[in-house]
Amino acid sequence: MRRNLAAFAILVGGSIAGALDITYAIVFSAFRGVPPVRILQSVASGLLGAAAYDGGLPTAALGLLLHFFIAFSAAAIFYLASRWFPLLIRQAVLSGVLYGAGIYAVMNLVVVPLSAFPRKLSFPPLVLATGLFVHMFFIGLPIALAARRASQPA
Repeated sequence: MRRNLAAFAILVGGSIAGALDITYAIVFSAFRGVPPVRILQSVASGLLGAAAYDGGLPTAALGLLLHFFIAFSAAAIFYLASRWFPLLIRQAVLSGVLYGAGIYAVMNLVVVPLSAFPRKLSFPPLVLATGLFVHMFFIGLPIALAARRASQPA
């Protein structure tokens, strides 16, 4: 049976990246006393603003949906770029790590500031270091490796 290569790369890469990223966010924030629902509501606040924190479980569910939409979108962008630039697949580890760093920069310097997120972002050294590490190795790398796997013959 022939698999759909694009769907494989996007679903597998996006699912792994999304699951690792949200797990990190929940665990990291738990050490600071922030409950998981609040983390997911903060994702939804990019769309709904401060009202997301008053929405209970429905806005937390929206946050989880938006989180995975972003992860699948990042995987789709990488997969499509790898069709134009095969070097991304040949050098999947390096390109995945660099892609993850790029995702971190775009999310924190472009997407979140342009969203309805109600607070000003700050980058204390621990948050910056762990966030960059997670984006490089838990998001960019799995996306690139899934795209590379999809490009190999069945």
